[in-house]
Amino acid sequence: MGYEGGSRGTGLGLGIDLAHLAAFAAVVDEGSFEAAARELHVTPSAISQRIKSLEARMGRILVRRAKPCRPTEAGQVLVRLAGQTALLQREALADLAGGPPAPATGLRMQMAVNADSLATWFLPALATLASGYPATFDIRQEDQDHSVALLRDGSVMAAVTAEPRAVQGCRVEPLGAMRYLAVASPSFRDRYLGPGLSPDRLSAAPMLVFNRKDALQQRFLARLAGRELDPPVTFLPSSHGFAEAARLGLAWGMVPEQMVRDGLDRGDLAEIAPGAFLDVPLYWQRWRLDSPALAALTAAVTQAAAASLRR
Repeated sequence: MGYEGGSRGTGLGLGIDLAHLAAFAAVVDEGSFEAAARELHVTPSAISQRIKSLEARMGRILVRRAKPCRPTEAGQVLVRLAGQTALLQREALADLAGGPPAPATGLRMQMAVNADSLATWFLPALATLASGYPATFDIRQEDQDHSVALLRDGSVMAAVTAEPRAVQGCRVEPLGAMRYLAVASPSFRDRYLGPGLSPDRLSAAPMLVFNRKDALQQRFLARLAGRELDPPVTFLPSSHGFAEAARLGLAWGMVPEQMVRDGLDRGDLAEIAPGAFLDVPLYWQRWRLDSPALAALTAAVTQAAAASLRR
């Protein structure tokens, strides 16, 4: 979150002390009271007292004392408040210093992005932003069907997601669709699938799956076969590894078209169902704040998406 609290006794909203909020944010970010104390240059006892005071003020437990420390359900509300307050505070200080409407050097921007976007179009967006903007990034890799959970609990300020409905307190913008092609090596296709794609053949052909959250292959199979199938699965949590494993004949998998075009042109890869594809609409959700930092990030992301994704 990168939150730095104000002076002791300064209130926020309904009497929340900024120093207490800073301690809470540091504990959540760093995972322990001791690490939070090092981050804020105070003693662990001071961190403990600030958390206890904040919990007394809120009338409920906010931090699970575990390894690592995690916010309770009530604490998640304050995670987002702490992050938003930190962002606005930095930008206000930059404006008061007479600088451009940008955050002070050292701003850390947290976001959740799916692996295939990271492997294709998203990082150029951050490179464009970073070339003229003093920020660092905390990128959480998360499946597009699950990334909104990190927005809801306040862990990130923005996310690439498959969810078109805005999370409470967020804005949403369509980015475009990522097109996936079902690919394998030509020898794998000939061995397992042959001419025609019968359900029996598809059920016997080994299939790549990114992780237990990845449902793209199953969705594609259901579309082809008209029913659910249960082929043998190889789990491989790597976007680039997917394309390479398919090229080597390990299994077939759904890979972004940007990553397989060259292999298809060379003949190293083949579509198991030529002409069939799966389009996954993506959206950009971010905090609903009047923030130059978030506006600049959003502009960079939407521009990169427009150049790479399908409309």
